[in-house]
Amino acid sequence: MSRGNAREEDQGTLAVRREHPWGIARDRKGWVFIMLLFALAFVGGALTILSPCILPVLPFVFARSDQPFWKNGLPLLLGMAATFTLVASLASYGGAWVVQTNQYGRDAALIALGVFALSLLSPRLSEWISRPFVRLGNRLAPSTTGSGVLQSFMLGVATGLLWAPCAGPILGLVLTGAALNGASVNTTLLLLSYALGAALSLGLALLAGNRVFQTLKRSLGFEERFRRILGVAILVGIAMIYLGLDRGLLTKLSDQRTTEFEQRLLDRVQVPTRAVAANVPKYAAPLADEGPAPDFLGTESWLNSPPLTLATLRGKVILVDFWTYSCINCLRALPYVRAWDEKYRSRGLVVIGVHTPEFPFEKDPANVQRAVTELGITYPVALDNQYLIWRAFHNQYWPAHYFIDANGRLRHEHFGEGNYDESEHVIQELLQERDGRSAKSDEIVRVDAKGVEAPADNADIQTEETYLGSARAQNFSSPERMNTHASQSYTTPSQLSLNEWGLTGRWTASDDLVSLDTAPGAITFRYHARDMHVVLGPPSSGKPVRFQVRIDGHAPGIEAGVDTDPNGFGTVREQRLYQIIRQKFPVRDRTVEIRFLDSGVKAYSFTFG
Repeated sequence: MSRGNAREEDQGTLAVRREHPWGIARDRKGWVFIMLLFALAFVGGALTILSPCILPVLPFVFARSDQPFWKNGLPLLLGMAATFTLVASLASYGGAWVVQTNQYGRDAALIALGVFALSLLSPRLSEWISRPFVRLGNRLAPSTTGSGVLQSFMLGVATGLLWAPCAGPILGLVLTGAALNGASVNTTLLLLSYALGAALSLGLALLAGNRVFQTLKRSLGFEERFRRILGVAILVGIAMIYLGLDRGLLTKLSDQRTTEFEQRLLDRVQVPTRAVAANVPKYAAPLADEGPAPDFLGTESWLNSPPLTLATLRGKVILVDFWTYSCINCLRALPYVRAWDEKYRSRGLVVIGVHTPEFPFEKDPANVQRAVTELGITYPVALDNQYLIWRAFHNQYWPAHYFIDANGRLRHEHFGEGNYDESEHVIQELLQERDGRSAKSDEIVRVDAKGVEAPADNADIQTEETYLGSARAQNFSSPERMNTHASQSYTTPSQLSLNEWGLTGRWTASDDLVSLDTAPGAITFRYHARDMHVVLGPPSSGKPVRFQVRIDGHAPGIEAGVDTDPNGFGTVREQRLYQIIRQKFPVRDRTVEIRFLDSGVKAYSFTFG
């Protein structure tokens, strides 16, 4: 399971890569990549002027094109860049409450800019509105005629609150890194680079536009008419923003050439990582020494154990398992990790599960404790909510296994599912080194996993993990454009192609989930895989949500998953992964509808196996 949703197989190993810009070694190559990423963010911002997503803010930018650029256009653009950077950074760091605050900011900005647009239509109103700004400007800068500078900067602040750029590949990479790592100076600087790139392209357009405007003014006396045209344009822009067209229709109509150009730029820059899925380290005796292993310092809390460190574990062989409880790839690897713990604990193996969350609900210690209990995990589990251990290992995968010898040295790693025999041989060799015995391999464990833990049918998976939140939604096919942070009615697509999905009913889309506002509502998905899973949660009140599943219009019967009965009924009682379908052979393209009979359900992602 990963944000990047990049699945790669290597000799039976299914590794899922979560790409982000920070999982890099602190070496020269890593710093070169950071510099390239800043440059790409700047270029990505500059390219927004080619996208229709910039159209709603253009009237605000050109509203002062008849005035000196350094006192009017430049402060406006700086205010816009600073506000976008601040709000985007807070949204990345602070979570949903900041998003809601930004919604209030957008509403306030719409009102302020509406008044500004009316002032362009009426010179008398313009003079009346400008009086408090003039007084404030004179107080702040009495030695200058800077009231216009202040007004322009405040207009830029309001515009920055309204600006919702299309989330192309470059901005998506920046925001993914921000979501992964939390508060970071790098995140803010990258967002600032993006905003400054946009400000530069807008500034160049403004300078060119100013020259054109001055020519028209001299030749045609166009000033008053132009002010009124801009006033009307701003009111139209406000209406577009209020109706969500700045992120809906404009994005839908956007010329894909800009996005493709951004993607080509990203494709030329490879993220330096510890390893990639196509080059998963192979077991080879003797095992290499990869240096001192990172410690487990700074972890918020532990389950099944007091806090552990490498010093307290000296003399033990350690298996570090990065996992999160709603990740299907982690759940399918879990039976082997439990079996290794049971078999080798008495011989000196310590398994440490590092629970690093993907979704916000996975940060709740109570949720993790319940999952640990239900999954039969008895070894120590570190709650890595701040990604401290994740970053210390430069990890990029769920699941990921790191093998540490009795001297605290990192000796081997394995990413993703599969190759369990190989991993167990690594454990055996490290234990034999510890005990000074010859490398004689024991019999390996045999696992008969059931339910969601059963091995995936990789040969029949033609549908990738699919996120439902607006930040990463792919293949969404309802006729209505997904509107972020606003309640909206959606209709079932008349026809779905493979891997497409849609909503039915009234839903609110957030960055990482969709929630049902009023029942009934449904999610319909056309997929190809043996197993279908969906990550669901009840409303904040905790009230259970009933649902009913139909596959190709019928009750699933013997193809029901572990969380549905043969008639397709199930109940969402907790935030976790639910298995709703397990096809019988032969596996083929199917259309599944999940109809929710109660409101409030939260749906995060689909995974397949």
